[in-house]
Formats: sequence, structure tokens, C-alpha cells
Amino acid sequence: MEFSGQRVTVMGLGRHGGGVAAARWLAAQGAIVTVTDLADERALADSLTALRGAAVARYQWGGHRERDFREADMVVVNPAVRPRDRWVELAAAAGAKITSEIELFLNRCPGRVVGVTGSNGKSTTAAMTAAMLAADGRRVWLGGNIGRSLLGELESIGADDWIVLELSSFQLHWLSAQARLPEAAIVVNCTANHLDWHASWPDYVAAKQRLLAEQVPGGVAVVNDRDPETARWGSLVRGRLTKPWDDACIPPLGVPGDHNRTNAGGAAAAAEALGCAPQAIARALREFRGLPHRLELVAEIAGRKFYNDSMATTPESVVAAVNALGPRVWFLVGGYDKGVDYRAMIARLAGGARGAAFYGAVRDKLAELMSQQDGACLHETRATLADALDWCWERSQPGDAIVLSPGCASYDQFRDYRHRAQAFVEAARALAARCNR
Repeated sequence: MEFSGQRVTVMGLGRHGGGVAAARWLAAQGAIVTVTDLADERALADSLTALRGAAVARYQWGGHRERDFREADMVVVNPAVRPRDRWVELAAAAGAKITSEIELFLNRCPGRVVGVTGSNGKSTTAAMTAAMLAADGRRVWLGGNIGRSLLGELESIGADDWIVLELSSFQLHWLSAQARLPEAAIVVNCTANHLDWHASWPDYVAAKQRLLAEQVPGGVAVVNDRDPETARWGSLVRGRLTKPWDDACIPPLGVPGDHNRTNAGGAAAAAEALGCAPQAIARALREFRGLPHRLELVAEIAGRKFYNDSMATTPESVVAAVNALGPRVWFLVGGYDKGVDYRAMIARLAGGARGAAFYGAVRDKLAELMSQQDGACLHETRATLADALDWCWERSQPGDAIVLSPGCASYDQFRDYRHRAQAFVEAARALAARCNR
């Protein structure tokens, strides 16, 4: 086997499955696997449980060890590891191959791959694309950044299968020059995001553009020509360039918002270019009910609707939520500051929402921006999400909606966006219990 006897360091076990899948798969190939992470065993308990029974040679917790990088033949980098990391540079200087879980999968996947990227809406667009291919009778696998590693499914994937991968800027950055790029690409949009991770806006853009610039000749690319940034990217396409479907061609959807119609247009254009029948595309769109954590209705309490939009980690996603739900909405916004511009988000909240409770590390910054706005939107700062929800609840009326649409990363107070959503749902249930007493 290719990896038999190879010394492989999996850098960053993480909590989302990629590190687990890479460690388990490589160990099964006969590699001598070391898993190393800055976190301790307690923080990674769920991932360690998922690795139970895997032939991992060694675990290193609470910090990295130099020899695990200097003596490695290969280092599998977790996407969250930042560029120019000193441990990765140490391994590369010692001659190790630097790769990632998604690259291991791409280079060995026998099926045909559709890659989806963008700053907002890429999860929904990927799921819509997979649904259209399935409605057309294809065997389809959905994975990548959407939350599922497919590395362990390689033996089950056939040459005629279709794989739809959501690809983040982190994942695209860590693909090596030898990585296989998807034959079909969808670029939803590109706005400033993760500028706390990328060195600059041009670096972020360059990561996204890899899906087009390094695509195999003869491929298919759908690029959103209505987005100010991606409208300029057509010249990068090496294969056949296709525009999203016009809105008039999109049937009524079961998910709210113009942004979801835009997502549907990109997915439909890709599915059509890949040979799907128009009837299958339309049926998939009519039946699509959305993803968890994307404007997901999770409760109705005393006449108020509660929406979980925890995957809205950019300001543009909050704007889309305001546009989709109308004016009778109270927003919970905040978290960890990724170094992006919040002014347009605040302006839209000021003119389109009843109120906004800002919480978490970025709350004072957002409140200061809101204080500079004219408009009827009430606002307040609260330390925690639960406190922010209480503030919105006390001021809301029957017929209003309360929405967790944070516009920021979660990891000032939560493990990830799922943990944040869980906290929101639990706080809403506590409100319901109080109302029912």
C-alpha cells in the first residue's frame, strides 16, 4: 500500500470529523499515525470516541512536539491551521509532504466531483446541487465543509457516482499544487471573510479562485455574474463558463429569501450543464426544504417564531435574513470578530429590524456602529447569547420573530456553530417552559 510504513502526523484532530477520518483511514492503509492537537483530551472527547478501535500509533495532546514534524514523511493539516504555521514550515523544510484530508480524498476519488465555494450560501447551493443530481437518477455523495468527510467512503464510491463537495477558503488554501481539482465548479459569491485567518483580502480571493484557475481543462464552471467580485472572474475559467439561471426560471421554493433563489440559480445551471433533465431540476428545487441552522424554524412560543440561522457567520448572511423575514424581527448578533466590515449589516438592521441584541466579544463594536445609525431599530449589548435572547423576548410581541443570525464566528463562547445553535434552542425551550407554568 502507498502509505504502509509511512510516518504520518495528523495535525489537528478537531471536532468536525476531518481529522478523525484522516487518522482512521491512514491507519487502515498501514501508516504509522501520530495525532497531535493543541487541545487536551477532554476538549476532544467526542473525536476520540469516534477514533476508538483505530490503529493510531501515538497521541500528543495539549501542544505539539517537534519530532512529530521533523521526522514525519507526511503531515495532514487540519484546515483551521493558519498559513505560515511554524510547525508546518518545520515539516516541509525537513522534506515532509504537506497535505489535507480533502486532498487525500480528491486524489483517490474515482467518481466525478462538483466543488462549491463562496462566502455565503455555499452549503445550501451544494445541497441543492446534490438534490438535483439525485432527482435525475444519479448516485450522489455530499460532503466537505458541509460537515461530512467522505474519505472513509472511498471503497463504496464508484466511477459513475457524483460527489458534491462544499469547499471553504481554508480547505482550498491547503490543497497542494499536486491536488486534483473538481471537474465542475460553482462559485456563489465572494465578500470579505476570515480576514483574521488569511493574510489579506487578496489572499482570501486567491484561495477561492483556485477552484477555477486550477480546474482541469474541459471542466464546467458556474460563476455568479451578479456578484460584484465574482463577476470579474470569468477569464480565470479553463473550461466551459456558465451563468446562473435567471430568477424567472426558478420555481417557487420552500425556503425563504431572494438569496436562496440566487443559490438555486447557480445550482440549477451546474446541474443543467452536467446533463440533468429540466424536470428533475425543477422537482428537486420544489422539494428542497433547506438545511439545519439556515433560517430554520425551531419553535413557536406565545405567537413568536424562533429561527436558528447559526450558520450565518458573515454580515452578508445577516442582511439576507433581514431581507427574507421582513421588519417584525428581533436579531441576536455577535460572537468572535473575524476582522470584516460590519457597517452594511448594521445599516440594514437599523432600517429593517425591530431590534438587535449584540452579544459576545464583538458586542461593543457593533453597538457603537449602531449608535451612528438613524432608524427605529432598538439595540442593546448583552454578555451572553442567553441574555441577548431574554432581552429580545421581553420586548417582542405576538407576530414577531426572534432570530439567531450572528454574522460572526462562534468560538468566543461556543465550540462551533452547532453548539451555538444548541444553546439558542435550549434557551428558547426554557422560555417556553416559563410560559407554560
